[in-house]
Parts: sequence; C-alpha cells; structure tokens
Amino acid sequence: MAIKNYDELNSMELDTLREIGSMGTGNAATALSQMLGREVRITLPEVRIMGYNEAIEWIGGPEEITAGVLVKLSGQMTGIMLSVQPLEFVNTVLSSMLSHTITDYSELTEMENSALVEVGNIMISTFITALSGLSGMEVNLTVPAYTVDMQGAILAVPMAEYGGQSDYIMTIGGNFVSESKQVPCRLLMSPDLRSLNALLRKLGVSDG
Repeated sequence: MAIKNYDELNSMELDTLREIGSMGTGNAATALSQMLGREVRITLPEVRIMGYNEAIEWIGGPEEITAGVLVKLSGQMTGIMLSVQPLEFVNTVLSSMLSHTITDYSELTEMENSALVEVGNIMISTFITALSGLSGMEVNLTVPAYTVDMQGAILAVPMAEYGGQSDYIMTIGGNFVSESKQVPCRLLMSPDLRSLNALLRKLGVSDG
C-alpha cells in the first residue's frame, strides 16, 4: 500500500532506507578520502525521519550560520538533497586541500567556495549512486547550488518545495573519522512521495 506521508514508513521500510544510508555514506567517505588524500571513515550512520523543526534543531538550530550544498533530483526520482557543512567540516576540508582554515564563513574565497561545492557535490552524487545501484532507478542531478545562511533559511527550500506534501524529511547523520578526529556528516534528503513509493517498490519492501 502506498504511503501518504513519511511518518507512515514501517520498520522494514526504515531498515531498508538505513541500509541505503549506510552504503551511501560509506561511498561518500571513500570519495572524500580520495579528495583529501588521507583515510576517512564514517561511523555507523543513523537514518531518521524527522519533522522540519526537529531536523533544524538536529543540524544545530535555526539561527546557526552554516554552509549548504543543494542538488535537485530528477528522472525516476524527484526531490532535493542537501549536504550541510558545519565550520568544523569546512576546516577539515580546507586544511587538507588548501592548507588553510577559517574562523568565519565570511572569510571564504572563491577558490575555497569552489572546493566546498565540489566536496558537497561528490558526497551527494556518491550517495545517489549507491541508491541507484540498489534500486535500479535512474536519478539525475542538477548543478549544485552553494549557500551560506542561517540553517532555518537553508532548510526553508525543501519546506517550500515539498512542505505541501509532507511535514517530514529524511536525515542521514554520522561522523567522518580522520586521523582520530571526528567531524559531523549531515545529509538531508526529501524525495517527493511518488518517488519515495517508487523507491520502496523497486527495493521490494512495498507493493504500493
């Protein structure tokens, strides 16, 4: 039976989404290792379905300034995916790629912005590659958009796009571990309900 809201997902469906989350973030860690030139592992990721307000608190609160890389999904899956880049994550990337760190997002140069967009895009695309490989769905990605803003404002995009369909969003969280240091991995995914039902059918856990 087709679900009409994210909170209708049963335990089997959630377990399947967690498996995708684990594979996708594992692929993202491998891609990040190659970009940074050092080993990066990911702790066991946690895939959850959250209300928008809870998701905003989960990434640090509505007024916290952060960077985000946003990609729209099309093809057999419609929706958006967002990679949230806290300052700690940004500095891990910049120190490895450009031997430089910042104390505030306003210090970012055009070159540094480009590097962060590329990292966010690769994390999202490798995650979607894992999803496509498991489901057989063809998913296309737009050119990534990069923004620095309050987290509430960044998350307002999926709310505006899909808030009429659902008050919930899928969150994928864990920690990247490199050289004994942990930095947060925060991905948010909001496929529309038609796409989510199609994904569950493809994965064999729903006949809706």
